[in-house]
Amino acid sequence: HVQLVESGGGSVQAGGSLRLSCVASGYTSSSYCMGWLRQAPGKEREGVAGIYTGAPRTYYADSVKGRVTISVDRAKNTLYLQMNSLKPEDTAMYYCAADLPCSSLWPIKTATDDVDFTYWGQGTQVTVS
Repeated sequence: HVQLVESGGGSVQAGGSLRLSCVASGYTSSSYCMGWLRQAPGKEREGVAGIYTGAPRTYYADSVKGRVTISVDRAKNTLYLQMNSLKPEDTAMYYCAADLPCSSLWPIKTATDDVDFTYWGQGTQVTVS
């Protein structure tokens, strides 16, 4: 039973930074296929970043490229999203997500862009003003 618990959201001024964390439990795999997604009020959920630790490979949506970094601490079973130079349009509920099975065949771009993940956390709110 996979559980994902996010934390680290909050309110920040434009130009500021936040680091989101997601602790994964029950995730049994030699590699991680995970991502961060977000949903702003009145908008559809969208992919932000994805990571496959087996290669490793990362993928970022154009809207955040150069401003965010996704990473995994395998010892802590924790996924991170470091966000810098935050903009008001980054305001959204941010979700951690995981996909199983995880292998080198995992379509990181498609999974992230299409918001196609198997397991989801409850979300953490990010507000940029």
